[in-house]
Amino acid sequence: MSSVNDLGSLLDSLCEETSGDRVSVSDLLNAVGRRSYGPVLALLGFVAISPLTIIPGANSLVAIVILIFAVQMVFGRPYPWLPKRALEFDFPREKMVEGVGAARPYVRWIDRFLKPRLMFLTRSPFVQLVAVACVAAALVTIPLSFVPLGPVIPSLTVLLFGLAITARDGFVLVIAGSTLCGACYVLFKVWAVLPFV
Repeated sequence: MSSVNDLGSLLDSLCEETSGDRVSVSDLLNAVGRRSYGPVLALLGFVAISPLTIIPGANSLVAIVILIFAVQMVFGRPYPWLPKRALEFDFPREKMVEGVGAARPYVRWIDRFLKPRLMFLTRSPFVQLVAVACVAAALVTIPLSFVPLGPVIPSLTVLLFGLAITARDGFVLVIAGSTLCGACYVLFKVWAVLPFV
């Protein structure tokens, strides 16, 4: 398995380390290294903004998985864990490849921007604050999944947090925090029109 240190290497791993017509959540985690929170969060954020989210319930499922991982980060669990049922959830590999292809034009620019800086923000105790922010992003995503394109902003937040931790880029952490504030603002604006309010 190749090392994941930016978005390009993450996407390469998804394509190179999986095969067949369908891939499971377990396959994806194995492809990026399921023992590291940074790549896992980046993976989940990417999946949440990819064509995979057209699958009914996918947005909510990804949000729940993010929530499970982030809570474990808050409590300092050394390696992320998921229940077996979540690991076995699968989908067409073709949709994942489409998402990777759609992201390719932007990958080089994003990876060029990533670099180690303000590295103290990517270490404890700040990494626990990142975990709390990811919990918030997951909770915001669930109600926003009822709104067209609503989950994009909180999902982008998780992607940025994951990339920032992976690349040790504290500046991107700050950007991700601003994105989370934007997601909360969107939720506040649409709350009154959500179906269950």
